[in-house]
Amino acid sequence: MTDQDILSLLKDKDTRWVRIIWCDNANIVRGKAFHIHTLADHLADGIGISVAQQAVPVMADAVVPETGISAVGEIWLRPDWHTLRFPPYAPGHACVIGDMVDGAQPWQLCPRHFMRRMIRRAEELELEVQLAFENEFYLLREGALGPEPADRTVFADITSFDLNREVIDDITDALLRQDIQPERYYPESGPGQQEITTTYQPAALAADGQLTYRMTVRAVAARHGLKASFLPKIFPDTAGNGCHLHLSLWRKGRNILPDDTRPGDMSPTGRAFMAGLLAHLPALMAITTPSPNSYRRIRPHMWSGAFRAWGWDNREAAIRVPTNPRPPSPTHLEFKTCDASANPYLAVGAVIAAGLDGIRQRLDPGAPVMVDPGGMSESERRAHGVHLLPSNLAEALHQLSDDPVLREALGPELAEVFMAVRRAEWEVMKNVDLEQEVKLLLERY
Repeated sequence: MTDQDILSLLKDKDTRWVRIIWCDNANIVRGKAFHIHTLADHLADGIGISVAQQAVPVMADAVVPETGISAVGEIWLRPDWHTLRFPPYAPGHACVIGDMVDGAQPWQLCPRHFMRRMIRRAEELELEVQLAFENEFYLLREGALGPEPADRTVFADITSFDLNREVIDDITDALLRQDIQPERYYPESGPGQQEITTTYQPAALAADGQLTYRMTVRAVAARHGLKASFLPKIFPDTAGNGCHLHLSLWRKGRNILPDDTRPGDMSPTGRAFMAGLLAHLPALMAITTPSPNSYRRIRPHMWSGAFRAWGWDNREAAIRVPTNPRPPSPTHLEFKTCDASANPYLAVGAVIAAGLDGIRQRLDPGAPVMVDPGGMSESERRAHGVHLLPSNLAEALHQLSDDPVLREALGPELAEVFMAVRRAEWEVMKNVDLEQEVKLLLERY
C-alpha cells in the first residue's frame, strides 16, 4: 500500500487511534498507539519501545536480569501496513503488527523476524508450510468464589450452542470482518469450553492471525460480560485448553504430504518432516508449551500429546495424522503438544526448523502407534520407540539448551533471552498450586 492508500483507508474508517502491536517472549500481546493526526510522524518508522520489553516475564513488568538486557536501549516497532485491521469491537481504532527493528535492520530478538527466517529456509527447499491454529478457550463468569464456567455442558452438547449463540456469533462475525475465516465450531469437553477453528493459511499469515484471534475472542467476550481465557489448565478436573497446530507442506501450489505412488500414505518428504518434529519434540516443548501451567494439561489419557509418538487418527500421540474419507489422504499433520501460552511466531518458526532438519537428515519417524501409549508397558514403549515427554518446563528448557539445531535456528541472542524469561517464570511458579497459578495467569492468556 502507498502512503496515500493508508491515509485514505484510515480516514474512511474514521480512525482516531492506530495501535501497533507486538508479542513478547512471555506471549503477552502488547501495543502502543498513535493518534491519526500524527500519522506522518509514525507512518514509516512506527513507535519506539525499550529493548527491555523482550526481557519481561509473564508475572510482572520487571526485567529478568539473566537476560543481560537493561533499561538502556531502544528499538522501533515498524508497522507492517499489510496487516492493518479495523477491529469491530473497538470503533475508531485500527491495529497493525509491528516488526522490531534496530536502526535499518531487523532486531535479532524479534520473534516475527525469526519466523520469517525459517520460512525462507523452507523456501530454499521449494517448500511452503501452510497451517492453522486449533484454539480452545473457556468462557467464564465471575462467581462468588472466582471465575466459573459460563455453562455446565459436555462435549458437543447442543445446549451450549444455544446458551452461547450470541457471543459465538459475534466472535465469528468479528473474525470475518478482519479477514479471518472461521471453519468449524463446537463446544469442547470442559464446561464453558469452546473451539472455533479457522481455515489454513501460509504460515506467516496464520501466525499474524493468531494474535488477532486471541485479541478478538477476549474483547468480544468482555462485551458480553464474560471472560475468555486460553490458559492451558484452569480447572483441575476438566479439560485443558490446547492450541494444536495443523500443518501441510506445499510445493509449486500442490500439497505434497500425500504420497502419489501409495494412496493413503505420507510422502517421503512428509514423513521426514514429521520425523524432525518427533526428534526435536522434547526441546520444542519449551517453545510450544512454554508455561509452567502447560504441563498440568499434558498428561497421559488426556488427549494432549504426552508421548513422543505418531499415529494415524491417534489422539493420544503427540502427532496425529488424520485420515480423510476420500482421496487425497492424508493432507495434513496435527501437532498436539502446543498451547496458546506459546508466542505464535516462535512456535511456528521452531516447528519449521525442526521439520526441515528431519528433511535434511532424511529421518524416519518409525512405525505408527495405533494404541493409547498410556496403556503400553514400559517395555512395549521402548520396543516401539515411544517416550514420555517432559513433565515440567524445567525439563523442556534443559532439552532446548541441549538442542543445537533449534538454538542455531533461534540465534544465540534470542535463544538466551527467551530461555532466561521462561526460566524466571518457572522459578516463580514451580511450587505454587493451581489456584494461585490461575489467579496470576487467567487474564494473561
